[in-house]
Amino acid sequence: MSPSASPLRAWLAADEPVVLDGALATELENRGCDLRDPLWSARILIERPELIRAVHADYFAAGADVAITASYQASFEGFARRGIGAEEANALLRRSVELAAAARDAFWAEPRNRVGRRRPLVAASVGPYGAMLADGSEYRGHYGLARPALMDFHRPRMGALLAAGADLLACETIPCLDEALALAQLLAEFPGAEAWIAFSCRDDAHVCQGERFDDCLRALDGFGQVAAVGLNCTAPAHVVPLLTAGRAATAKPLLAYPNSGERYDPGGKCWHGAADARQFAAAARGWYAAGARLIGGCCRTGPAEIAAIAAWARAAAA
Repeated sequence: MSPSASPLRAWLAADEPVVLDGALATELENRGCDLRDPLWSARILIERPELIRAVHADYFAAGADVAITASYQASFEGFARRGIGAEEANALLRRSVELAAAARDAFWAEPRNRVGRRRPLVAASVGPYGAMLADGSEYRGHYGLARPALMDFHRPRMGALLAAGADLLACETIPCLDEALALAQLLAEFPGAEAWIAFSCRDDAHVCQGERFDDCLRALDGFGQVAAVGLNCTAPAHVVPLLTAGRAATAKPLLAYPNSGERYDPGGKCWHGAADARQFAAAARGWYAAGARLIGGCCRTGPAEIAAIAAWARAAAA
């Protein structure tokens, strides 16, 4: 696509940090939602959509420039398992975008919120095939699916999210190069659309399936509709080495929105450790120095972390 058509162009051209939001599921749980369900946060699209809008609103108020929608674990296949037909599933996918857009528009309608800010964007979350399986596959890969099958899986919900008016797609927590290439190739079927692609990574050099992170970014470099590349849902300790390698592998803008630093126990389905918003924001400065231009948080981060990052970002831009 033409660079002039990119919603991110004005942000990135200024060479200033673009602040992404933080975890949606964490905030929903903090507000009393039970997400122990294969649909995870997508369940709340059905049951309490007003809470999703409220979380988006809190992130905008905290300083987020981009909201990521509640569609990560939403798919036609996943909804079908709950007895939800294609028409209703399509409506729920659209709702995820509409809730974020409504929160953004309400925020932007207040003149005081526009001071020193650009109009925020809505990025529709496109989670990996493994998220639909709800068995942790997004942290392993090795789906056993060929690229055309992955494209067939992603195509209908990408279409629904774009039709709902998302500014761009956030293809996130991608564990392997083949799925990333399926998503990148699929974008050509949606002229004018753009996406970022963020990998889940297991160490300082590799995505979760085992390919080298820098090789994955290099392989995406020729796809014009991929606006940015990087990582998410990864331990903060790995971010700087990954970005350092990534910066040498691609000309695309880099993004990083890792987890809080707490450790997840997949067996007990619980987190260990404690989050510290100031430490997270201090680490974010290192991610920016290592090349990241879009920076936010993933699991276990919240408005406090995003507010701390935004405060630093605004100061850096001044």
